[in-house]
Amino acid sequence: MSYDWSEVFIGVSPSAQVAAQAAKEEKKGWFRSLREGLSKSRKAMAQQLSAILSDRITEDAWERIEEALIFADVGVASTVAIVDKLEQMTDAGEITDSRQLLTGLRRVTADLFSPRDTRIDVSSRPAVILMAGVNGTGKTTTIGKIAWHLKELGKTPLLVAGDTFRAAAVEQLIEWGSRVGVDVIHQERGSDPGAVVFDGLAAAEARGVDVVIVDTAGRLHTQVNLMRELEKIVRVIKKQNPEAPHETLLTIDATTGQNGLIQARLFQESVGLTGVVLTKMDGTAKGGIAVAVSHELDVPIKLIGVGEKMTDLKPFDAAGFAELLFPEDML
Repeated sequence: MSYDWSEVFIGVSPSAQVAAQAAKEEKKGWFRSLREGLSKSRKAMAQQLSAILSDRITEDAWERIEEALIFADVGVASTVAIVDKLEQMTDAGEITDSRQLLTGLRRVTADLFSPRDTRIDVSSRPAVILMAGVNGTGKTTTIGKIAWHLKELGKTPLLVAGDTFRAAAVEQLIEWGSRVGVDVIHQERGSDPGAVVFDGLAAAEARGVDVVIVDTAGRLHTQVNLMRELEKIVRVIKKQNPEAPHETLLTIDATTGQNGLIQARLFQESVGLTGVVLTKMDGTAKGGIAVAVSHELDVPIKLIGVGEKMTDLKPFDAAGFAELLFPEDML
């Protein structure tokens, strides 16, 4: 069965997928490559839980499971919810052995993820995707990869260099535009980001492009003025299109652990998020941060980055992720 990237985007015709061979993967291949990207998290979780799952279920086991989940950055609130549900299932006779416990752990964890749509809405024309995130989270790289997938599916993306503060930020986005083969609207460093975004949306209307992806400065969530600048960009977008941005995606570096949850909470309070892209999942042994962010903030994880290649940006699937996070070799 092929993994259809047209299913990742709302507003992309499945028929476009037939002609876009680079945008589809075998489901088995998708699963295998994501498993490899999450190998550090899988090994760490197996080490933490294998001894517990090999023993019979006792009160001590629940405490050890809690410790393992918290160590994996699942977060206190999510960990408590998972263990409470597992205890209820055990009391009800649904879990009597380690195999059932592993199955239950996967199912309960998957159920904790936000039920909100994990697809990216590009059904408007032009659809506006606002990308936010602190420096070093892979935001610009993610923009390039999303643009590549959209182009492979027959869409015409336009990139807008709204990060006018960081040195070489504009150049980096222009480089990605060149690699993908899409235009980039930009001004010189130090320009007003709102003005750049205004020009970008005007250009999108004039050129009839399908999707506008707006880069923004890597705002430290502790810097109030920078957060206000992001809010200003949202206002500029809404003046030109009251329905936009259609997506506000936050990139989080998974290796930062619980700090990523703090970032997500503050961005959510400032501009509202429609989704999260977790990057560098291949570099962390604590993949549980995906659970914490989605569950505690009710924000869907839409994409996961597990490497540098264009195809290393993966659509998120809660059940598949839980299955990979809690591997069979725990038993």
